[in-house]
Amino acid sequence: MTVLTREAARAALIAAICAVAPETDASALDPGRPLREQIDIDSFDFLNVIIGLNTRVGIEVPERDYAEFRTLNGATDYLVRRSGGA
Repeated sequence: MTVLTREAARAALIAAICAVAPETDASALDPGRPLREQIDIDSFDFLNVIIGLNTRVGIEVPERDYAEFRTLNGATDYLVRRSGGA
């Protein structure tokens, strides 16, 4: 696993989101607002985003940590932290 910068973590997250919800306008995402509300995905699609992240960056996200993915900022911080970044 590679140490992720904030930019790389955010790019991986956006790519995983767009793979599940291709109609998402990534430039319109508010990093502080709840992600699922902004992209209108259900829990199954949310799990597919998590699985996609694992495939892209090699970080496995346990269910207990799903709340970290409430916002784009929270998810980005989580991915950077889990990858060993600062």
